[in-house]
Amino acid sequence: MSGVVRCKLCPKECELAPGQRGDCRARVNLDGKLVTLVYGKPCAARPDPVEKKPMFHFLPGTRIFSIATAGCNLHCKFCQNWDISQKNPEDARNIDMPPQKVVQAARGYSCLSVAYTYSEPLTFYEYTRDTCVLAKKAGLKNVIVTAGYINEEPLRELCESVDGANVDLKAFTEEYYRDMCDGDLATVLRSLRIMREEGVFIEITNLVLPGHNDDPTLIKEMCEWIKDNLGARTPIHFSRFHPQYRMMHLYPTPAKTLQTARDVAKETGLHHVYVGNVPGVDEDTYCPRCGKTVISRIGYRVTSYKLDDGRCSYCGTPIAGVWK
Repeated sequence: MSGVVRCKLCPKECELAPGQRGDCRARVNLDGKLVTLVYGKPCAARPDPVEKKPMFHFLPGTRIFSIATAGCNLHCKFCQNWDISQKNPEDARNIDMPPQKVVQAARGYSCLSVAYTYSEPLTFYEYTRDTCVLAKKAGLKNVIVTAGYINEEPLRELCESVDGANVDLKAFTEEYYRDMCDGDLATVLRSLRIMREEGVFIEITNLVLPGHNDDPTLIKEMCEWIKDNLGARTPIHFSRFHPQYRMMHLYPTPAKTLQTARDVAKETGLHHVYVGNVPGVDEDTYCPRCGKTVISRIGYRVTSYKLDDGRCSYCGTPIAGVWK
């Protein structure tokens, strides 16, 4: 067909006839040219605690300016931000904020970094990439909060300007990714290895759904893969699911289930394991050598910081992360 274009951003590689949109809703074929519909048009832009991403080992206690646009190349039935990720860009309440305005806003709010988050920053790739470049030139750091569903070439290009990433590793079976997310596990694992190779500091979030991805055996396999491929010092957050989108019939993740996942991860040998979205649960960071608390937290607030140049103040052991 005349004028058909192929999007090569993610493994879906949508073939689009003139006027047709990609599966992500945010990219369209206009007169034979692939165009993004969301460049400089975020539907969310605000400062957050960096711990909210969650990034616990990345400039803790600082603020990070966060932006998002509508659209996503995955369609997770449990999406916690489905109201923007599964929406057409024109149906969202967007603001005019090109890359230079993002950088200005971040500096105006005294943020040390910019987060590309809430929906899928790899879907608004050009906007993310250009803003990352400008932010880095301005002395800011960049964090992507992503599902990691992207082809190798664009990911490596983006990593040149990205300092940190929280990657949502949704489960550890291809069946789960296919049936629950409309994606595949192999691509995400490849993306994690690439980020590691490119020097991006990685934290991982695993949203635990009762009866779906909470099998301790599979959690162990996932943690072993993380240890073998990314390193034992890679932080992981087991996050509580709340009923959303197409999973309203499911109950919130029991705290005991999350604690079991945490225990499995620690037994596997991961050093920094956290439980998220459960009020009152210990989310402090401990030195893996002496066991002392090096960062204390209440919610998103850091209450105590015992690191000297990224080392435990008590025994001098290096703690993985990006530190002030």
